[in-house]
Formats: sequence, C-alpha cells, structure tokens
Amino acid sequence: MKPGLPMLQGYRVLDMTQIVAGPTCTRIMAELGADVVKLELAPFGDRTRVGGLRSRQPEHKRSSRSTYFFQHNHSKRSLALDFKSPKGQALIRALIPHFDVLVENFSPGVMERVGLSYEALRELNPGLVMCSISLAGQAGPLSQKPGYDYVAQAYAGVTDLIGDPQGDPALITMAIGDTATGIAAAMAVGFALLHRERTGEGQHVEASLLDTYFQMHEVAVPRVSLRPGYVPKRTGSQHPDGGPTGVFRCGDGGYVSIATLPHQWAALVQALGMPELLQDPRFESASLRKQNNGALKDILEGWLGTFAGRDEAMRVLEQHRIPCAPVLTLNEAIEHPHLRQRRTVRRVQDPVLGEFDIPGLPVKFSRWEPPEALHADALGQHNDEILSQILDLPEDEIRRLYEEKVLVRDDIA
Repeated sequence: MKPGLPMLQGYRVLDMTQIVAGPTCTRIMAELGADVVKLELAPFGDRTRVGGLRSRQPEHKRSSRSTYFFQHNHSKRSLALDFKSPKGQALIRALIPHFDVLVENFSPGVMERVGLSYEALRELNPGLVMCSISLAGQAGPLSQKPGYDYVAQAYAGVTDLIGDPQGDPALITMAIGDTATGIAAAMAVGFALLHRERTGEGQHVEASLLDTYFQMHEVAVPRVSLRPGYVPKRTGSQHPDGGPTGVFRCGDGGYVSIATLPHQWAALVQALGMPELLQDPRFESASLRKQNNGALKDILEGWLGTFAGRDEAMRVLEQHRIPCAPVLTLNEAIEHPHLRQRRTVRRVQDPVLGEFDIPGLPVKFSRWEPPEALHADALGQHNDEILSQILDLPEDEIRRLYEEKVLVRDDIA
C-alpha cells in the first residue's frame, strides 16, 4: 500500500506540554499530519531533553537532544520562548488565531493566571479546541495537587492491587497511565474537531491521569459497590478470578502467561491430558476453580515442568487454542519478528543520537502508512521559521527577541 494523505494535514496544534502524557497526545497528531508546534519554555525546554540517552560525541556536548525527548516529541517543530515574560505571552496570544488545537499540561490554574485560560483564548479564536491534561482534572478536591503517573495510579486504587499477596503494593514502573492518558486526549481532541466540523464550535477538553487509571479497572468497581465490606486483594502472578489465568513457571526456569476463560476449561484439561480434572469436585465450576486456584497453579506448573522448555509446552497449548505467550524480556520483545514486521518496534536515526529503536503508533490505517524517516528538533530549532511564517515577524524583530532572551535556542541545531 502506498502512503496516503495524512489524515490531520492542514490542522495546526500548539503543544504546551512536557514529559509524557501531553507529548503523547500531540505526537500522535503530528505523525498523522498535523503541524504541531511544540512551545518549549526557556531556558531548558521540555524536561525530557535531559533524560534518556544522549550523544557521547564531544562535538554534541551542548546539544539538548535525548532519546527520551525524541521518542515522545518527534515530528514536531520547536518554538522556545520565555513563558513568564509579557512579550512571550503576547507571542502566544498572537499565535492562537492561527491554530486549531492547543494542548497544555500545566497545573490547573496556571494558564488562567497568565491570561491564557480557555475563556480568554476563545475570544481570540472561537473555533479553538483546547485540551488540558493534568493529574486529577481542572476541578475537585485533588485538582491542585501536583503529581505524576504513580501518584494517579495510587489514588485510583490500582497500586494496591499489584504485587505479592503477602508483600507490599508494587508500582507498574513504566508510563502506562501517562501514555494511556495521552492516547485518550488525542481521541478526545479528534472528536472535538469532528464536532467543530459539524457545528463550527470549539470547546475545552479535559483528560486526567486519575480518570484514565480508574477506567482500567476491569470488573472490581461494581463488585465493591454492590458487596458491603468487600475489598479486592492482591493476587500476585495470578488473576483474581482464577481460570487458571496468570504467569506460570516452566521446567527450564522460564515463564509462560496463560489465560483460560470458563468456556476453555475443557480444552485446557484436554491439553494437559488429565481428563479426571473434569470430574474433580474442586473444579466443577468457574467459581470453584477460583476458590481452588492455588491447587490449579500447582497442577499446571507440574505439567509445564515435564517439558524441556516453554516453547515445547506452548506448542501443546496452542494446538488446543489455549491463549498463551512466553514472558519475554523487553530485549526479546524488541527483536520479535511480529513486532518488527508491524513496525510496533520502529528503527529511527538521528544525526546526534545515532540509530535506535522507539515504539511505533499503536493503531494502523488502511489508507495511510507512517513515514519511514522521523526527526526531533533541537531546542528552538524552528523559532525563526514559525514566527516569520505564521506571524509575519520581520528578521530584525526576531533578532531583538533573541537579544532580550524572549526566544532561546540550542547553540547546535
């Protein structure tokens, strides 16, 4: 399939975000063709410019590029200015009529204090779609609380359900909430733009890490609500509803993840070659299997231990259509041919950082393919271009903005 027209071509997005959640939202729109101008705050820009891996080449020692920044901010143009200065704020207000979308993830109230609230900006651009991303939303008892992914995870009742039953709660040590919130925000902005196409109306969209995390509960919320005194418990490597579903140790020391729904119980028994389990009173129903999940785990791991390795055991399970997967290290996942073929793992090149892998888009389109080459800007790399193209600022005025330190940029662009 030949690459088609990018679906968001012709839309402009002003990206006033940093770290992961907000940049994920705008990165998706950038890759889908929107002209995303990442407005970075002087003097250092997005905080992730100093995260991840950076070039070890001496000639690039002053560059603000990093693999962390590249992954979450490729395909955008960088405009770096002093957000606190009146002239910097005036530039932002001047840009607003030229943009379709603004995405920000400052603490609630910050945009209002500098005169950039949605109410103020819609006076400049009634069709503007503004998206605010925060820990816990723009209003409510927690709205003014600072925090990141793990804080929202804890407030959502997620952290308490992770870890060994006899041990401490554990963190999901990756940006699951941040990334999911960014994807949800991109979805919401797309819907708001569709609404604008139909009505001409812009609007203010909210996304929060806490709301996103709470959406991740599968079945426990109604149970807690309907059962007085019921408190879900950590179940470690096993699903709380049994199955058996969970992570199981193989004879070679590796692990396999198996997910058995009630309608697959007979097929699992057949795969195990243990027809007597169908008559075992401990396992006659899904409810009883849940109550006796520990015994099932022992039986299954005993069966897995009879094989030389996990791959041999998985072949038997797959013959009976039992959903299963090896528990891969990230290193193994990155090299998996399926992920490579679908460009879920994506190889990129940067003139400073070199060649490395990043995640690809989580969705595929029949009428469009992602571009082969990606880039990430140096800090302020497109200051002059953006201000001259969009605002028609003359060269001498742009030069004065640099002299007054309203604009900043990398020495090495």
